[in-house]
Amino acid sequence: MTKAPLITPVLIAGCLILMISFAIRASFGVFQIPVAAEFGWLRAEFSLAIAIQNLAWGIGQPLFGALAERFGDRRAIILGALMYALGLVLSAYAVTPGQHQLLAILVGFGIAGTGFGVILAIVGRAASPENRSMALGIATAAGSAGQVFGAPTAEWLLQSYSWQSVFLIFAAVILATLAALPFLRSPKLATRAELEESMGTVLIRAFRDPSYTLIFLGFFSCGYQLAFITAHFPAFVTELCSPIDAGSMLSNIGITTTSALGAVSIAVIGLFNIVGTLTAGWLGKRHTKKYLLFWIYVGRTIAAAAFILMPITPASVLIFSAVMGALWLATVPLTSGLVAHIYGIRYMGTLYGVVFLSHQIGGFLGVWLGGRMYDLNGDYTLVWWIGVGVGAFSALVHLPIRERQMVAQAA
Repeated sequence: MTKAPLITPVLIAGCLILMISFAIRASFGVFQIPVAAEFGWLRAEFSLAIAIQNLAWGIGQPLFGALAERFGDRRAIILGALMYALGLVLSAYAVTPGQHQLLAILVGFGIAGTGFGVILAIVGRAASPENRSMALGIATAAGSAGQVFGAPTAEWLLQSYSWQSVFLIFAAVILATLAALPFLRSPKLATRAELEESMGTVLIRAFRDPSYTLIFLGFFSCGYQLAFITAHFPAFVTELCSPIDAGSMLSNIGITTTSALGAVSIAVIGLFNIVGTLTAGWLGKRHTKKYLLFWIYVGRTIAAAAFILMPITPASVLIFSAVMGALWLATVPLTSGLVAHIYGIRYMGTLYGVVFLSHQIGGFLGVWLGGRMYDLNGDYTLVWWIGVGVGAFSALVHLPIRERQMVAQAA
């Protein structure tokens, strides 16, 4: 019997869309200072826009998952790309905090339509059971690859263009990803019994299962930590990191300011996350996923606590970025794979989308609290320690999860 290939046109096309979508999404923290400086806003104003974007992304994820399962994957992606581009274009002309915050809803829904919920469901259905965990890891790593060049590209473009022009450029780029749609043909690999079940039946079964609730709760801190760092870490590094020494390795490669280091730190996170997500996908095929998730959250908690307790230097920024990057989205192939394993792949997009809502509620709080606490206290210390606490909570709630399959069995 011929072994099913791991690398397929579906996987390649899905990776391309995720890479571009997340490159743009990961760059928004770079715009914190330029936007606030132009309009004289408090840090919380643009932070709230990014927070609303994260929440809209979370709300939109199960909606786009259901839309894809009802009307087709490609239609859902087209709608998401159009909303993403429209939100960016209109944001380029917005001049009030309220306008940016309202348009962030469009951008958030656009990310939902071109992000993990829809694409991972396509990849998961197209992959054979033995390749599924690794395929999901590769697709997640593609999002990380986008993060490697997203923030530095935005920083580089801002040297020559206004932030408004950069938004317009990004809108054109996200529309260009639609060229990959013809390759997204996902076969239906669900069992006959799964295909016969309605979405309502599967959702009710999942909602009644305590393990699904624990998966939902556990994903909260992932969103809190990731969104806070993505939105605020460039500004955090710009303002608190000690100067880069002339003649240092960083200076020799052209990174001479803490502002540039802040953008590069997001790229370092993305670079190491490629390795982390691929490793998580490989391990997920061989070990119990809930225990892997437990150790990932423990590692994040220790890394965040150690970083904030030490002096903030260029070296500590890079070390923290590398460690956090290795653990960054390693949760995604394991969490999505856990959902697929327990509840089946027929409605994986919707079920993972609901779980992802918890991730984005955490993301909303992480971004908004970051801006709010900065304006009140002049630093991010309290918000950082809250992230340490919720990370420890997420580690613990994964331990009682029961990885038993709850999919319908064929007669």
